[in-house]
Amino acid sequence: MTRGDLPALVARFTAVCHDAGLPVGPDRAARFARAVVEVAPTTTRRLRHCAVATLVSHPEQLPLLDRVFAAVFEGVGDDAGPRGDPNAPPLAAAPATPPSGGDPQGDQATGGGMPRAAAPTGERAQREAPLRASAAATERLAGREFEALSAQELARLTGAMRALRVATPVRRSRRMRRASHGDRIDLRSTLRAAGRTGGDPVRLARRRARTRPRRLVVLCDISGSMEPYARALIQLLYCAAGAQRAEVFTFATRLTRLTRALARSTPAVALRRAALLAPDWSGGTCIGEALARFNDEYGRRGMAHGAVVLILSDGWETGDPEQLRREMARLRQVAYRIVWANPRTRHEDYQPLAGGMAAAWPYCDEVVSAHSLDALGPLVTALAGPRGSSGKPLSGPHRAGTWLS
Repeated sequence: MTRGDLPALVARFTAVCHDAGLPVGPDRAARFARAVVEVAPTTTRRLRHCAVATLVSHPEQLPLLDRVFAAVFEGVGDDAGPRGDPNAPPLAAAPATPPSGGDPQGDQATGGGMPRAAAPTGERAQREAPLRASAAATERLAGREFEALSAQELARLTGAMRALRVATPVRRSRRMRRASHGDRIDLRSTLRAAGRTGGDPVRLARRRARTRPRRLVVLCDISGSMEPYARALIQLLYCAAGAQRAEVFTFATRLTRLTRALARSTPAVALRRAALLAPDWSGGTCIGEALARFNDEYGRRGMAHGAVVLILSDGWETGDPEQLRREMARLRQVAYRIVWANPRTRHEDYQPLAGGMAAAWPYCDEVVSAHSLDALGPLVTALAGPRGSSGKPLSGPHRAGTWLS
């Protein structure tokens, strides 16, 4: 088994375990994947040991795990136990299903597919049909809006979100590092080296400023209309590489900092902590007041200086739009880049006519929809982009229009 086979194997097997009744979630699936990478099993017996160590929490769950394991990896009926043969052939020699789009009989003829005795027929073919369907579950859910996904379906997107990388533009740091072609002379290192050449500085040591990614600050609307999208974004910030260091705030009628709550926990636990720490979850929306508190308590301390600020909201402001305009202008003066994620912009005929969105629009570098897994790509690209002029048109397939002028 190669590393390329690992995502499909983990997604398929853990999904079947979950459907069979085992308490297998994204956290256990991740542990199972790490165990397979560390052990590198070459027999079904060793692979079963990895599954037992990471997916089972009680001895009573072993019979059910054995039945699922046998059905997926060993091609035996549900009433049979695991083979457990230490001399079993390597996993790559007996794939559970033929390659997608291939002909089982044609593969047998060339010797590159399943053995003829393992060809799916009758009840076994019915069992393998949902297995192939579960492997493509992520592809089916990728185009659906987060608003239409259940908590279980959102959890299945964890693996796809881990494949994303949230990167912000880099900035020059005050710290220096040695470099052979640096733009500054390292006087201390030069004099130290000159002591070995009779005090003559034969070679000049140079250094240059270090670079580091800009801070990512996320302001997430958790009002009633935005609650499904807020859950998806919080899960993305937990899963995606490079996003774990983001400063996360939620707001509806008040501002709540969730950075510490999202650290060192699974996405499900992080979401529960977010709901407990934010008493206004699924409440009203006061974007201007929330931004005013952020600017006063955190922005002045330097959190937003040179940072990339991501605001997730549909722009429905119950407060004064003029206050939102003032606070966005204050944030624009210190932030490097402001990206607004509004799921309503997924419609091509969208126009920022709502009071809150109309007031904030001129101060945004880019506006994206981020309404589904497929729409997270433009969001990641927008976060990594350079600082643009205010009032930049919608990204992706959305059209701007003359109302931007």
